[in-house]
Amino acid sequence: MKKFRVEVILKCKRAARDPEGETIRENLLLVHGFKNVESIRTGKYLEFIVKANDVEEAMKEVYRALNELRIFNPVIHELKVSVE
Repeated sequence: MKKFRVEVILKCKRAARDPEGETIRENLLLVHGFKNVESIRTGKYLEFIVKANDVEEAMKEVYRALNELRIFNPVIHELKVSVE
């Protein structure tokens, strides 16, 4: 078996609200005076090290983990996955 590094970037879709991003933007505006920052979108970065026979198997393992732990909701999230 080989080891694969699988990077996952997870963020809210444009149509979905991002309360964390909105809070950060408000704080920047009201507390620190950043008037030119129009919006902030937040997300998560996950790095998996997976033992698998090939890239496809490594990807399946990561997608299974994301779905079983409910880290990823396809209704509100965009997902970018890359493998090294």
